[in-house]
Amino acid sequence: MSKKTAIIYSFHTQKSKKVSEKIIDAWGKEGIEAVNAEELSKEVLEKYDYFILSAPTWFDGELPNYWDEFVPDLEEMDLKGKKFAIFGLGDQKGYSENFCDAIGILAEIIEECGGSLVGSTSVEGYTFESSKAQRGNVFVGLLVDQENQARMTAGRVKNWVEQLKQEFS
Repeated sequence: MSKKTAIIYSFHTQKSKKVSEKIIDAWGKEGIEAVNAEELSKEVLEKYDYFILSAPTWFDGELPNYWDEFVPDLEEMDLKGKKFAIFGLGDQKGYSENFCDAIGILAEIIEECGGSLVGSTSVEGYTFESSKAQRGNVFVGLLVDQENQARMTAGRVKNWVEQLKQEFS
């Protein structure tokens, strides 16, 4: 049986939805299923082996409400054998002290539940003070800054998706 991949994002957002659609296009519509993060359940997570999660940072370094609401269920799950890649949006100039923190927060929860993280990217090319998504000289996912580096998004997404295809196999 082939492994199933889900991309989970809020269907009601603007920027996260656009980046998610770029990821789906780069992946190829076959082999990936879109799931609305606002309708996430344990049953949904049990159906897939590989996950691409959208975790935009809200306010001063917080998870979006839909993730916050699902975290208690997530923390009760055994995610061993499942692989997760996380991407998110943030503003490295306006929120330099907590740039894309939501990615790091969600990554920590997934690891505590036994899930494996893939899709690390270099911190090169970004200017920020701190980020919970940073571990050494890499981020634990793909950080997208549509406010200050929108022109770089397409290339970053394309490279990241190629990387994920290798790491998910």
